[in-house]
Amino acid sequence: MQPSGWLDPSAAFELLSLGGPVVAVLGVLSVFGLAIVLLKLWQFASVRLGDRSFVEPALADWQAGRAPAALDALEGRRNPIARALATTMRGLRAGVDPALVREEAARVGARDLNALRAHFRPLEVIGTLSPLLGLLGTVMGMIEAFRELENAGSQVNPAVLSGGIWEALLTTAVGLVVAIPAVAALNYLERRVEQLHEDMQDALTRLFTQQAGLVTEDAAGQPAAGGDQAAHAH
Repeated sequence: MQPSGWLDPSAAFELLSLGGPVVAVLGVLSVFGLAIVLLKLWQFASVRLGDRSFVEPALADWQAGRAPAALDALEGRRNPIARALATTMRGLRAGVDPALVREEAARVGARDLNALRAHFRPLEVIGTLSPLLGLLGTVMGMIEAFRELENAGSQVNPAVLSGGIWEALLTTAVGLVVAIPAVAALNYLERRVEQLHEDMQDALTRLFTQQAGLVTEDAAGQPAAGGDQAAHAH
């Protein structure tokens, strides 16, 4: 099989015939893996996962006592950070206990993060299982090759043995071809979600820190900047 023929349908059928059922299973796994990766990329793009442009304006408006403007900056955004910030601001503005608001923000954030992590487990299974299936196919092929060698007795043809070994090693190569992109894609997707989680925690901590500072100043009766801001925010 020439390298230029890998995209030829006849080459794919030849590969399937040489590798047997193991290569067929690996082909199905590769299709599922590609579908999962495309689905996750579409999901990440639909929520604008990498967008952080709204964080600073919303926090600045909240700190300045412009709660409606801060909520307007977050309105309509599907990014989980925006949803968690909006949930927190609405709770604080309504005078709900900050501890309860924090719990609700954590619940909303965890729900969105779990939705983003959906289908990671199947992709991990594909990355782990593919090389093992390839190795299984190789072992089975080697057993068959040596069985034919034994049946040949003294009339051993080295070409038959080398051909059987080549076909057996083919399944390991296919397994690695399926597993390597799956593992790389999984690590990339997981890192994107982890970064989102870190940024969400940072934004929420800054919001609660601002709120705690404003409340402390009010309780102490200090007329420093922040007392009026807290009143406006609520």
